[in-house]
Amino acid sequence: MNSQHDLSYDFSPWTFWGAAPESDREAQHEYQKRLAERDGVSVGERAFLSPLACIAPDTLSIGADSFIAAHAYVTGTIDIGDDCTVNAFSVVRGTVTMGDGVRIGAHTSILGFNHSMDPAEPVFKQPLTSKGITIGDDVWIGSNVVVLDGVTVGSHAVLAAGAVVTKDVPDWSVVGGNPARRIRDRRDGSAAAAADHKTGPDGGLRAALATFADAARADAPGILARSWMPGDGGRYVDRPGVIPTVRAHCDAIEVSDLLLGSVPPQLSSDQHRLRLEALQDPVTGLVPELDGPGALAGLRFGVGAATYHVLSVGYALDLLGSRFQHPIHAVATMGPAEVVDSLKSLPWRKEPWESGAWVDAWGTAAYWNLAREHAGSPGSLEALFGWLLTQVNPAAGTWGAPNDDTRLKVVNGYYRLTRGTFAQFGLPLPHVERLVDTVLEHSADARYFGPDRQNACNVLDVVHPLWLASKQTVHRRHDMNAWALTQLTQALGRWRAGEGMGFSAAPESGSQHVPSLQGTEMWLAIIWYLADLLGCAEALGYRPRGVHRPEPAFQLPTL
Repeated sequence: MNSQHDLSYDFSPWTFWGAAPESDREAQHEYQKRLAERDGVSVGERAFLSPLACIAPDTLSIGADSFIAAHAYVTGTIDIGDDCTVNAFSVVRGTVTMGDGVRIGAHTSILGFNHSMDPAEPVFKQPLTSKGITIGDDVWIGSNVVVLDGVTVGSHAVLAAGAVVTKDVPDWSVVGGNPARRIRDRRDGSAAAAADHKTGPDGGLRAALATFADAARADAPGILARSWMPGDGGRYVDRPGVIPTVRAHCDAIEVSDLLLGSVPPQLSSDQHRLRLEALQDPVTGLVPELDGPGALAGLRFGVGAATYHVLSVGYALDLLGSRFQHPIHAVATMGPAEVVDSLKSLPWRKEPWESGAWVDAWGTAAYWNLAREHAGSPGSLEALFGWLLTQVNPAAGTWGAPNDDTRLKVVNGYYRLTRGTFAQFGLPLPHVERLVDTVLEHSADARYFGPDRQNACNVLDVVHPLWLASKQTVHRRHDMNAWALTQLTQALGRWRAGEGMGFSAAPESGSQHVPSLQGTEMWLAIIWYLADLLGCAEALGYRPRGVHRPEPAFQLPTL
């Protein structure tokens, strides 16, 4: 490359082909030719790659009329469409795919990789992981933005200068802040911003969230202590006066992780881990209830508490830095035909919640098996997703049929089904706008969502689908915000000092109204999702990492 050429081309590369002399053009062609001689490098017509940039990819495809400016740092597996600009001092690394018309401002970092977090290894020895970043068409990324691994940025989005983008950005969204939150719809202009101001959170809500979280953290040690039965080695109960259960132990671990960032203090981390690991039956891979008579003899996937223990014990072990010690054979041995036959036999019309719970547990068992590098029967997971995608109701976006006067079981079953499949594996929801309509119609039912009528399942089973859908569409976003704000405001007032939260807000629900570990764990997660839907979850200072984690647990490999 001619070292005397005008440096303005390196910093304003879009001026090059219209103004550069022939000698500089020839030098640019020679530079591109040398790059293209490497395996996996493809450069489109009229692209400009500054020789002052560090371009050292594993593979690179850059389209026509796209530019990489001076001092950019480009490495990894990079696919850049047409009419894109990587401006000066920007970093694009890892696995990154861009559509057409993407503009990346100066000093921005697009980081399609991450480091593992194994506490047994020093930071500098941690292996790299890569979920990849996908950016749609017509995206404007301002200066000093950071986009982290695993994020999908929808087409026509705007990432405001300085934003730290940690989660997916829907099409047409304008996002900003650290962590980035949605500000408005790019198409709606000031009208959308005004509507968000009316239905979204104000500074007072953020203060209320922080106050709630501070009170919960202060009460957490006492809540855990009141649910601990010290006799016979000690066990956890859901609330005082009931028998110990496996789920109570797992809920204690989740509550402690959320509020204290540590394990419950009644046992050491190793003691918690060893107790839960020892519960698994090595033959079936399932976990029975504590001291159940003949528990192992009758242990069967899809029957009793062992089905939910796939979730609760698996994620509690994950929080402890461990995992099931044996594959979940009850799921690993099911071939594609058996999976489809089992799905067909579920009571979708009569009990869509029960059916969704089965799918949730099956998908989660498949995830734990994959995490142990035990893939199970070839084709079974593909059979599960294939059946679900062909059986979903395109008019409602859900599975199963509602009763004449309620969609309760359909929506609740939808949450369980998608939690363990589409959400857990990071796959897009089908018919998402119809799903939003269905869930919002149900959310208006005062029998379940009127003041002091809510329970944790019903609210979670609405907010989670809406939260998931908001990653793919802005359809009826203002209606989502209005519902979330109402439910969040009411939920924040239900914390009982020193006790936590009951599963149900209805006084007539009896024992379900009494504060418990299950109620506390679920409502803490619900409050996070409601707050995050409104763009203010950071005020809580905690983020679910267990059963209710917002990030996918496993990214399925792609061809």
